[in-house]
Amino acid sequence: MVVLVSPWAKAATLPEDNVDLLYHRYEGGGMTIDGPSVLVRKNVGAQWSVSGQYYVDSVSAASVDVLATASEYTEERTEVTAGVDYLYERSILSLGYTNSSENDYEANTVYFSVSQEFFGGMSTITLGYANGWDEVGQRGNDSFEEEADRRNYQFGLSQVVTANSLVGLDFEVVTDEGFLQNPYRQNRYLDGSDRGYGYQAERYPETRTSYSLAARALYYLPYRASIRAEYRYFSDTWGIDSHTYELAYVHALNPRWSLEGKARFYDQDQADFYSDLYAFENSQTHLARDKEMSSFSGITLGGGLVYEWKQTSLPGISRLQASLLVDWLDFDYDNFRDVTASGNFAPGEEPLYSFDAFVTRASLILEY
Repeated sequence: MVVLVSPWAKAATLPEDNVDLLYHRYEGGGMTIDGPSVLVRKNVGAQWSVSGQYYVDSVSAASVDVLATASEYTEERTEVTAGVDYLYERSILSLGYTNSSENDYEANTVYFSVSQEFFGGMSTITLGYANGWDEVGQRGNDSFEEEADRRNYQFGLSQVVTANSLVGLDFEVVTDEGFLQNPYRQNRYLDGSDRGYGYQAERYPETRTSYSLAARALYYLPYRASIRAEYRYFSDTWGIDSHTYELAYVHALNPRWSLEGKARFYDQDQADFYSDLYAFENSQTHLARDKEMSSFSGITLGGGLVYEWKQTSLPGISRLQASLLVDWLDFDYDNFRDVTASGNFAPGEEPLYSFDAFVTRASLILEY
């Protein structure tokens, strides 16, 4: 996914020359995902900045809704992004291209955004657009080939309220068309067999439009700290509505060390055509048993340490920042059942699914 609008619009200045190294690891829900990311940015003259990023996800095992009908798997996704920023007076124009590739999925995205300052830099408006085209395959089936097209429209507003406070508002519309389901997931239905149910392939609508609105506020406290609050509402034409609430706190321990912490709560309704167990085969036009289409809620608690060294004595390095951040996620599903649970359960009486996970991010930023 390409993010065009920053949560906090910045002044009309080009980013500093830097190298950003990141290692990320997700572990939970039967899955392990990890890999490195390298971002390099370089200014060319006073008005241009170019950047390139290389990102890797290595995936092992599988989520519970895939394991119900398939075996564990291992795959690797690589993502390459190239971008350019142009500064003209109080405006920044950005253009970029991203390619994401794995053995059964190819995604390409072109994005463009323009950011404009007003009222002496007190207000910033950002407009963005992205166009993506994906090619979907299936392991072990060379004849399977589907396509999906995606368009993303974004509007962002950032406003300085006082010397110590900022507010922001982002609005986003995404339209998807084509093959929008996972080719490996299946839904289950009652069939009168000894097990009590059978499986058939999911069928999603071929179009989807989603809307999201996010409001944020940032306040700098008088004792070298800041607090940030955010609310995000999401709704789509598949019947999903979700709410996200987040509160984050940053506290400077001394000129070089700072401590970060956050808490997030997420809640969503199910898609109109979702069911954990259908009454019979082909009981409706569209069928989904992806747990992310069900009704569920979750909390995230995170924190970590950040070390920043300005005006370093390292040759060619003007600033160094290192961080280690860890998030703990806990999700409970209201109507998705764990068919892999041990025990003799009647169809539809299996335990409701829940899981927790840890996300670790270690990063190093070098400005030169």
